[in-house]
Amino acid sequence: MRHDWTVEDIREIYRMPFIDLLLRAQLVHRQHHAPNEVQGSVLLNIKSGGCPEDCAYCPQSAHYRTGVARTELVGLEEALTAARAARDRGATRFCMGAAWRDVPRGAQFDRVLEMVRGVRALGMEACCTLGMLEQDQADALAGAGLTAYNHNLDTSPEFYGQIITTRTYDDRLATLARVRAAGITVCCGGIVGMGESVDARIGLLQQLASLDPHPESVPINLLVAVEGTPLGARPPEDPLDLVRLIATARILMPASYVRLSAGRVSLSDEAQALCFLAGANSVFLGDRLLTTPNPTEDEDRALFERLGIRLQNLGELCG
Repeated sequence: MRHDWTVEDIREIYRMPFIDLLLRAQLVHRQHHAPNEVQGSVLLNIKSGGCPEDCAYCPQSAHYRTGVARTELVGLEEALTAARAARDRGATRFCMGAAWRDVPRGAQFDRVLEMVRGVRALGMEACCTLGMLEQDQADALAGAGLTAYNHNLDTSPEFYGQIITTRTYDDRLATLARVRAAGITVCCGGIVGMGESVDARIGLLQQLASLDPHPESVPINLLVAVEGTPLGARPPEDPLDLVRLIATARILMPASYVRLSAGRVSLSDEAQALCFLAGANSVFLGDRLLTTPNPTEDEDRALFERLGIRLQNLGELCG
């Protein structure tokens, strides 16, 4: 378990012959994880649209016209009904996302804390992605039983300014440090397909692999190009580049769950199979991720049956 990977180290791994890279990643994967098992998570959009951030990929930004409606925070029972449904279809982690720049104080935050307590009472892991937070808020989430907090770095420090100008890289790292200090596990990854170079992808991986400890969950998102955003006209990414990134992440962060996240609906079954071979062992279930599409339950069930993959059950929850 290393936290001192250099750019040169990572570049050497990333540029290995494709088959050699997958073999090495699969061997590392089998040392730390069940080889034919994935964690199922479900993501609920608990507050949509109107975000003041200008993330170039995000249809929920108030800076762009994407047709995403602005909604208020959902009620407690609505969130818990969705969590029960997620549990019934095999999810062990329930994630709640709100389009905020900063976690608010007062009644809305209190309601989120109740949601976290309710999800935990169902026997599930609870994850939130709510924007930037202060230490007392992180501590309160920990006290409510929050399992994980998602706060992605998105890309490398060098490329970051071409994607976001309303929040700094250091802001993101500071939030991650507060989450870790509160004793909450970290969910942190990035996005492929935004026009970044290979060096930017390697830089993202170095940032993630330098965190000590590594993020317990590393979501790798494939850009979903949404009309109205600055990246709405981006061409599709080569799926093999996504596989290569996942394999490298698996080698650098052996014990982490690597989640094949947004954009999965655009991948063929064969491309998804390669992602699992490369070490991805977590997916989002359900036909919607916040505002973008995801494979249906029937599609996932058929794929998992073909590959001999089973969903992790509630008795095998990860940290």
